[in-house]
Amino acid sequence: MRENVGAAPDLIDTRTEDGVRIVSPRIKRLDAAAAPAVKAAFTREIEAGHTRLVLDLGQVDFMDSSALGAVVSCLKAIGGRGDFAVSGAKGAVMKLFQLTRLDRVLKLHDTVEAAAAAIRA
Repeated sequence: MRENVGAAPDLIDTRTEDGVRIVSPRIKRLDAAAAPAVKAAFTREIEAGHTRLVLDLGQVDFMDSSALGAVVSCLKAIGGRGDFAVSGAKGAVMKLFQLTRLDRVLKLHDTVEAAAAAIRA
């Protein structure tokens, strides 16, 4: 089931697959303008009781430090109450995770299916 989220329905989609909530930005650039929508989407999902979350970056070609901060914020918000993974990071986005060493902190997977399976286990 796919649905748009909140105040920025053109920016973020959410869906549930086998008990895992997937948040997918529909834009190619996650920057200071888009980061608040991503953070707000995750906050709403956590407040709604979704504790197994995947951030699908398959459509994202660029992230700046604001978006990176939003991702870290999501990781902190879920804390010990659930699990969080990232899928689809590639190119410049993956390079940013590597440069900041967040690739050692985040659970990064090539596909949504692999990320969902990892946090279901």
